[in-house]
Amino acid sequence: MAQEQASVQPKAGKPPEIEERSPESASLRGSMRVLWRTPSGRAGVILFVLLVILSIYVVFTYPIDFGKAEWSNPVYWADNPKTAPPAWTTWLGHDAIKQQSATLTTPSDVTQRGAAEVREFPFTIDVPGDIAPTFLAMTLTGIEFNARPPVIIVSMKRPDGAEVRLANISVQGPRPGETAPYQRYYDVPQRILLTQEQTAADSITQVYQQQYPGVPVNDIQNNLSEALFGKPNADGSGTIETLSGNYVVTAQVLVADPNDKVAGIDFVSGGNVYGMMGTDSLGRDLWRGLLYGFPVALIIAVVTSVVSTTIGTALGLLSGYRLGKTDIVIQRTGDIVSNLPALPLLVFLVFFLGSHLWLTMLVLVAFSWPGLTIVVRTMVLQIREGQLVEAAQALGASRTRIMTRHLFPQIAPYVVATTIFFAPGAILAEASLSFLGLGDPTIPTWGQMLEQGFQTGAVYVGYWWWVLPPGILIIATGVVFMLLALGMESVVD
Repeated sequence: MAQEQASVQPKAGKPPEIEERSPESASLRGSMRVLWRTPSGRAGVILFVLLVILSIYVVFTYPIDFGKAEWSNPVYWADNPKTAPPAWTTWLGHDAIKQQSATLTTPSDVTQRGAAEVREFPFTIDVPGDIAPTFLAMTLTGIEFNARPPVIIVSMKRPDGAEVRLANISVQGPRPGETAPYQRYYDVPQRILLTQEQTAADSITQVYQQQYPGVPVNDIQNNLSEALFGKPNADGSGTIETLSGNYVVTAQVLVADPNDKVAGIDFVSGGNVYGMMGTDSLGRDLWRGLLYGFPVALIIAVVTSVVSTTIGTALGLLSGYRLGKTDIVIQRTGDIVSNLPALPLLVFLVFFLGSHLWLTMLVLVAFSWPGLTIVVRTMVLQIREGQLVEAAQALGASRTRIMTRHLFPQIAPYVVATTIFFAPGAILAEASLSFLGLGDPTIPTWGQMLEQGFQTGAVYVGYWWWVLPPGILIIATGVVFMLLALGMESVVD
């Protein structure tokens, strides 16, 4: 009997489990070397590091309230073209005109017109080919005056020599009880869509009558942008062809007091292509939304998988080792949770609590642990009968120590692999819920972008840049974690 007890005594005071580990995999550095040796592990590590780098970039460069302040705010994207393909599609032969913009804070010329001072802010638009700008907009970012409000006259000089009056803008005068100096458009800038102004429509109609007499033109009002940057087709069909060349749009600000201030004037000439990944129906830059999805996907994957496996592993250890009433309570609770319908419950919670990302993650965690608990319990039932656990009990080890120091290390390889496998499942589950309209509308996720694309019919009208990139990123992120899981086999074995 003494010989049997001596055979289980640890040498030099080291725990028995340490002696059973291979020297290389006993440390984190050694585990990483083993992981790096496998092709799948190497690819998974490289792609995961890239995922982390992109997530860190977004965290440090995007505003904290990006979802509410920018993504969900249509005014923020008002100057972007709607449903425009990526700018690089021009390499594929797509006829396009790029967006042109300028912010003017200093007038190019200041003259005197009677008692008024005239400050001119010119903006040049280059129309090189047969595609006209999709719109022309001007935004006043701040005006301050002391007595009479300024008047702003916007006109455009065309390549054919004609001058078109685009808009006459009168700044609101002093309000009752307001004292000088009076400020306008500082808190909320004033945006004027010049290609929808009646003044512009009347003026270009007059120009056509004078410059191209007898040539018919159909429906200038509904094709005002094409009319401003074009001329009547000489074949008499009533259509408009683009007039290439340089257009100079000038905003003349007439002020009564030289001390009056103009903070800035923004001009935007809309194109039909935009950015790296185009825009959606609201003009939102899809590239910015796709980048923002990286840290969101990483948070969903890591938090959901870690919390789910932690709960499942802890309950499985407790159930398999303690047995008795503890085992019965945990197993019956797992059976109940496994048979609850997750989707109707989430719809019910969203109805009362609103659509929130944390709520989606909470539901994913709540319904993910039972399966792991059952598997871990089965493994613990086998391990608890082994000599290692019997030796620990004989030495007087507590139940907590036995579960954490003797049982858990033996199931840790399976738990680690399960954690990694849970990650892509969590991303796909969130994307599926967002696709059903149950996601958080204030946080752009790839699933939510897919849902909005399908909802507005992007698939049927050929807006591939709105649907394919988020779908590919969802799949690619899942593949990253799958490669890591395959590479971890060499480590955990």
